[in-house]
Amino acid sequence: MRRSLVPDIVNLQAFECAARHENFSRAAEELHLTQGAISRQIAELEKQTELKLFERVRRRVVLSDAGQRFLPEVKQLLIHSERLMIGAVAAGKMSSSLRIATLPTFGAKWLVPRLDRFLSANRNVALTVESRSSPFSFAEENFDLAIHFGQPTWAGASAAFLCNETVIPVCSPSLMQSLKGSADPVGNAPLLHLTTRPKLWSDWSAHCRCPITNAYLGLRFDQFSMILSAALANLGVALLPTYLVEEELRSGLLVALVDLPMSTQNAYYVMRPDNKRTQASAEIFERWLIGQVKPATL
Repeated sequence: MRRSLVPDIVNLQAFECAARHENFSRAAEELHLTQGAISRQIAELEKQTELKLFERVRRRVVLSDAGQRFLPEVKQLLIHSERLMIGAVAAGKMSSSLRIATLPTFGAKWLVPRLDRFLSANRNVALTVESRSSPFSFAEENFDLAIHFGQPTWAGASAAFLCNETVIPVCSPSLMQSLKGSADPVGNAPLLHLTTRPKLWSDWSAHCRCPITNAYLGLRFDQFSMILSAALANLGVALLPTYLVEEELRSGLLVALVDLPMSTQNAYYVMRPDNKRTQASAEIFERWLIGQVKPATL
């Protein structure tokens, strides 16, 4: 890292504030500085970047073309810096912190409802849980652990098997009632599809030997959570992981249209970056996660 290219965060704050107000005086008021101080900070940033960041127009300043290109990344850096400090303050006197990435629906429907069990046994661990829909670089994003669905491969990380996945066709009780007596309830029902798994209904049809005239017709959504909402709204039959509909099946909001589950080819894994394999809190959380899976199929 070349230190001469590392910007002063104070100068970046002055630049962002002046760009937002289009006025150095108002930026100075917000940051409790003098207008001269703001001008010096902007000048230092322009010297460091070798860019002219502002143009003067009458009594205000507006971003130059270079300034407009520079501003979005400055905003992201300031937001990241703020989150870093908030995270440090939030951890307080906790003995350790743990940043977890999880699939959005898995996190909302399976992980979060169980977190109190982990926290009650690990009160000195500060947890941050964020959603990620696809693999990312552990080198670029400072996560300690990720929950991944797919194959046990991830650059720079090691996998621990969590569980398999079982899907089952579910619908609202009213839709099931309307299909009552049909010789082919699934084939006569509107199907709900996940865009990232377009062959799921076709695979289920072949696996369960339950022919569907056209397994690709129907509404399509890019998240299981939206398919769940569509099924609850009586829009069709959804082929959903059992972990996702535990509460809905228990309460009767959804019912299994036919009792024909299918295990999918992929599975859930706990991924941990190779450079953090000795992190005690991540090891504890991984063991806890695996212990929560009973039986080892979701």
